[in-house]
Amino acid sequence: MSFVMYRRAAVLAVALAAFTVSCDAEPSASPGSSASAPASQGVPEPGSTPSAAGSPTASLPDPENLPPEKVRDSFAGLQATLDDACTPGNCAYFLGRVYDELHRLDRSMKADPKGPGHFPEPIALIAKLDKELGGDRTFENLKKHQTSLIGTRDKINTWMQGHPDDYR
Repeated sequence: MSFVMYRRAAVLAVALAAFTVSCDAEPSASPGSSASAPASQGVPEPGSTPSAAGSPTASLPDPENLPPEKVRDSFAGLQATLDDACTPGNCAYFLGRVYDELHRLDRSMKADPKGPGHFPEPIALIAKLDKELGGDRTFENLKKHQTSLIGTRDKINTWMQGHPDDYR
């Protein structure tokens, strides 16, 4: 082999070694991040239990504790379910979403500045559905009461369409 061939082989070996080292090394501070940030940030100590604050579900807000939405916004969420249906592979999601949107609307109507008395029929329909469901919002129970769930959604949609000034 000539000197040029040895040189090319050496350069190639150095380049491959550099890539290997950079892939195996622990990440250093990325551009734009503070170099004074602790190295253990976001990485639990060996043998420690991860805190709830680091878990993905800890950052999700509890719908019951969210500030109330405007009735028109929660009604729009309910209307978004009108073109969907309980299809194989989508039924659990669909029924759960209809349930969630009905209760989102219920919370916003009860918190509306006009007062819950301004939306008597929708609130009563949701209360009737809740009594029928008995607090069980499992897919099996929602599927069992699918007709009531969808019927409640449709009746509320009709009522709200007949009272546009009440939520705009």
